[in-house]
Amino acid sequence: MCPQECMVPVLALWYCAGLLLSSVHLCAGVECILGIVGQPILLPCLYHELSVNFSIEWRKDDKVVLRSVWDDKGNVETWSLNHASIPADAARSGNFSLELPAVHPREDGVHYSLFLISGENQSSPLCSVCFKVAASFSISLLKREHMAGNETTFLCHSTGGYPKPSVYWLINNTLQPPKGSVRTLTEFDLSSHFFSVTSNLTISVSKNDNVSCIVENPSMNETLRYTYKPNDDEPVQSRASEAMWIFSTGLCVVVGIMVIAGVAYQIHLDNISKRRKKEYREEKRGYRRRQQNREEDEVMTSESRETEL
Repeated sequence: MCPQECMVPVLALWYCAGLLLSSVHLCAGVECILGIVGQPILLPCLYHELSVNFSIEWRKDDKVVLRSVWDDKGNVETWSLNHASIPADAARSGNFSLELPAVHPREDGVHYSLFLISGENQSSPLCSVCFKVAASFSISLLKREHMAGNETTFLCHSTGGYPKPSVYWLINNTLQPPKGSVRTLTEFDLSSHFFSVTSNLTISVSKNDNVSCIVENPSMNETLRYTYKPNDDEPVQSRASEAMWIFSTGLCVVVGIMVIAGVAYQIHLDNISKRRKKEYREEKRGYRRRQQNREEDEVMTSESRETEL
């Protein structure tokens, strides 16, 4: 048995060891935050123990994305890549959080770190933040593709999301389809860095069965669901074709009204033109008749004068 006097240093040793281990865990740990593709993001970092004539660098892995240098008068010069920025009063407030204008899928899993540089001395990372990138998928498209015998094939399609989604099917909202009835293809677009998914279900269903396709994006805490109901024939395509038919009909009616109005207006213009031409001809004939009568009057007047002489 250890006397009570020796227990104090032992407990102190265990306490110090615990503090050391917890400090190592906090220093080694990296905070991960979720970034939504196409939206700005703020990487938090607060540090107040600053000296004069110092500079800071935000680095993406080993690449510098922002550098700010302060002199002893508090003036600052900043250089950044891709419009990254920190608050203007960072040195006074201690808020060195880095703002990025837009998140890209390529940055999934990338680490950003802040370093303090004073003279030739560089600190260990003051803040380290990692990215988990996510983007919403489009609303699922579900349609009945074709029928072969007693089996029906359903097609489910969704695009434009990140990361890779999970897709599953339900029959009547509860039953999983049998094994081998589902074929799912997930594709990654190298230019956009987005995923698209296409899933086919081939199964025998009764006229009263509902078939649902579920697309899950756990990173976004997002679930997209589309259900094919028994009385729906081509639920997506029929609605789209019906909308297109209504649009086409409305467009034809509008075009027809415009054509009729154009023809009527043209007829009106033609009538006005014809009337003006007729009036012009009649006016011209009247002018000639008056001119001829005037000439005849002058001739008769001159003859009467000669007779009097």
